[in-house]
Amino acid sequence: MNQIKFLFNLIRLTPHIFFYKISKNREIIEYDVNRWLSLTNVQNSSGFVGLMTNLPEFRNLFYKRIGRSSSFIRWLCPPMNTLFITTNNIGPGLFIQHGFATIISAKSIGKDCWINQQVTIGYSNETDTPTLGDNVVINAGAKIIGKVHMGNNSHAGANAVVVKNVPDDCIVVGVPAYIVRRNGIKVNEKL
Repeated sequence: MNQIKFLFNLIRLTPHIFFYKISKNREIIEYDVNRWLSLTNVQNSSGFVGLMTNLPEFRNLFYKRIGRSSSFIRWLCPPMNTLFITTNNIGPGLFIQHGFATIISAKSIGKDCWINQQVTIGYSNETDTPTLGDNVVINAGAKIIGKVHMGNNSHAGANAVVVKNVPDDCIVVGVPAYIVRRNGIKVNEKL
């Protein structure tokens, strides 16, 4: 039964595979596929087809990566309709876990970032949007607003509201966010 399901999905996703293979972002998509497979319970043997079949969050990221071509094939494998990605400069390996009610409107996102559900990364006015460094984690419900920079290896805790720059290697929590860990050491510092 699993082989029949896989073959059906392979046929359904053939146009997706075509656009994946000709995409200027092919190497980044391959990196995404490998990272998502390592972080999820999707079997490696089903690879890209398994991710597209089982994880609508991955579909949203894939469609963003292939750009305008996605409008021809979205109906075959619909994206998550409550996950909005408007960021154009997204490093490889972005992982979106439970992307429900999530808005990602950053100036740029670094490599290997992780974003959870009900997150807002967005504008404070018509032009000011956040920048996320590499290996940034944004936990459930967090808000990153305005022209702020989340440093490399930084984490925004659940429901944190970040409106000021966060240094590298820090964990921030609270409303407004403050630093509770810097370089692995407990602290209590304002941003």
